Amino acid sequence: MTYSISAGWLHGENVRHVPSPNFNQRPHGQAPRLIVIHNISLPPAQFGGGYIEAFFQNRLDPQAHPYFATIADLQVSAHLLIMRTGEVIQLVSCDDRAWHAGRSSYLGIDNCNDYSIGIELEGTDDLPFTDAQYQALTPLLMALHQAYPQTRSHLTGHSDIAPQRKTDPGLYFDWQRVRQQLHQHFQGSSYEQTAEHPAQPFD
Repeated sequence: MTYSISAGWLHGENVRHVPSPNFNQRPHGQAPRLIVIHNISLPPAQFGGGYIEAFFQNRLDPQAHPYFATIADLQVSAHLLIMRTGEVIQLVSCDDRAWHAGRSSYLGIDNCNDYSIGIELEGTDDLPFTDAQYQALTPLLMALHQAYPQTRSHLTGHSDIAPQRKTDPGLYFDWQRVRQQLHQHFQGSSYEQTAEHPAQPFD
């Protein structure tokens, strides 16, 4: 499976574009330098149903589930969402600023939304992610690294940039599997030296 990115939008097999209104422009001169992994499920620990898409498009019905009434007024988004099936949904152009990280800091630089790309995986902290999700995530990261080279050595979790507030993607996210797959792909390139040390200072 391979993906490509054109004008901030992902193209490839099993990719859908579902634009979210919840974005704005990045600060002048800011380009994506960081990729942040999240998880989300709506209702919590339940999968399918289209509720995540609706949430990111401000269309979530607060009457559909008691939990929805507590979040229906929030305006949030991510650039990309990987479903349990491996389907990839893009909601915001990677060139724009999605609202995924909230109060956050990476390498001492606040406001990660300004310079990051957010990837949501349909899932929870308490369950393993699917093989289909990893099979989609690895080529997705490769495409992002190709389009935005500064992200190659900066891949982290939401819990790492907002440790007092967030716990995702959780202990079941297999960082080693992802890094090994990326290392194999980029072996012999500059990524080989940085893959095991993702928190290098920005260039």
